[in-house]
Amino acid sequence: MDLNTAADAHALTPLLNCLLREVAEPAAEHGEGTHRLRGSGRLLRVRGGRRPARPELRRADGWHPLSHSELVELTSGELRRYTGVSNDELPVDMADSRATVAALLAARAQAAPPRDPYLLSEQSLVMGHPHHPAPKARGGAPAASWLPYAPEAYARFPLVFLALREDQVAEEGGPSAATAIDSLADALDGPRPPAGYRLLPAHPWQLELVGARRAVREAFADGRLLRLGGSRLPAWPTASIRTLYVPDPAADLFVKFSLDVRITNDVRRLWRHDLLTLRRTDAAAEEGFAALRRTGSDAAWLADRGYRTAGFAFEELAVLVRDGLHAHVLPGATPLLAAALAEGEPGSPLARTADPAGWWRRYLRQVVPPVLELFARHGVVLEAHLQNTLVAFDASGMPVQALFRDAEGVKLLRDLDRPAAWQRLVYCLVVNHLMEIGGALAERHPDVSPFVWPAVREEFLRYDAARGLPETAELLAASSLPAKANLLLRWTRADGAAARYLPLPNPLRD
Repeated sequence: MDLNTAADAHALTPLLNCLLREVAEPAAEHGEGTHRLRGSGRLLRVRGGRRPARPELRRADGWHPLSHSELVELTSGELRRYTGVSNDELPVDMADSRATVAALLAARAQAAPPRDPYLLSEQSLVMGHPHHPAPKARGGAPAASWLPYAPEAYARFPLVFLALREDQVAEEGGPSAATAIDSLADALDGPRPPAGYRLLPAHPWQLELVGARRAVREAFADGRLLRLGGSRLPAWPTASIRTLYVPDPAADLFVKFSLDVRITNDVRRLWRHDLLTLRRTDAAAEEGFAALRRTGSDAAWLADRGYRTAGFAFEELAVLVRDGLHAHVLPGATPLLAAALAEGEPGSPLARTADPAGWWRRYLRQVVPPVLELFARHGVVLEAHLQNTLVAFDASGMPVQALFRDAEGVKLLRDLDRPAAWQRLVYCLVVNHLMEIGGALAERHPDVSPFVWPAVREEFLRYDAARGLPETAELLAASSLPAKANLLLRWTRADGAAARYLPLPNPLRD
């Protein structure tokens, strides 16, 4: 398959998933894989199941195949008819996402993948979010500006270190966070911060994006901000792009930065309001996982210890520090990003298991109870979707531990009404996560397909019997599950945090 054909294939699938889920309905009477578009009534035919491909539009003279650009045009017309709203921004992002995939595929062909299985899993998501119209858009910038920092291109690069005058420092998180940030100075390939200054790590792309802004430019000019140099050892961008892993045993940290680039639904900045509530949500999650450990659970929380930034560029220059892996992963186990399992990375434990039914039971036992327990006993709603969940595997490839991350995405029951909190949990855990992993397992091992959803149902019932969860019966009897409508959300320019859900047939229903 040539590069353009491969790029089209990678970009078509998530856009088709959105189009078929949000603005179409099955029209099986016209043949397998046929759907009627709600805006115009036209017929669209696809091949494949969970990863639809090869779209064809029915015209007077027969079925006509669609390229990615033609599908973008079709989608835009359908959305204008269906919503009554125009949008000239999203089609550009869709085209940008496809161009990004082409650049990533070309770069990957010339780059060496990381040897570490965990890092490889974080850097494997070439298609990206399977239900987003433009999952790989990079703000329309030339590829040369972002490729050096792209996880999908197997990037690794030094952090940039700045020195921030002490009277300009804004930080929260206590000694643990401050020590973690300051410890990165040991990797400095240059002078340490002078007296009266504090270390401020930065993402090089972040500096390129905000360095010309007046507040930052003036701080460099008057000495409030100094450039020290780079790190001797590389940091590795993870699937979120703006979060980097520093695996050096002396540090073993994740560092998360602001990037003024729209990635999927949001501009990925460390927003002030999120930073100011970070310790509250992280502390609630830490308390819940500590209680879990006391019951014998191996589930782990990668704590967001705190942040440091400059008062004059609070969001733009913020850095958040998160626990690394070494202190949390079980001895001898190998952690992998759950999203990489769903994307179908060759050689993954999901693909090579000889006991898919047993593997799935073990997977559910690691992932589901911690999420339910945090909700039921501690009022914490984890954002347990594919990119915020790591699963560790033993030497035989069986799941032995789940690790969760990202306090920014955590919600607390005391801040939400309970039905809204439960809906968010069900979307993240069941629709975004288990539906994708279960689908990938059934695709690779077709014989296990009839077992996938009964096993999920059993796991919810098992937890309910042992611990009690009032929402279980309602979930298992519901006709539908909440599916996030990313295409309609972007088309109508809704706030990225204002999730809009559509009903999806519930496979858990008996």
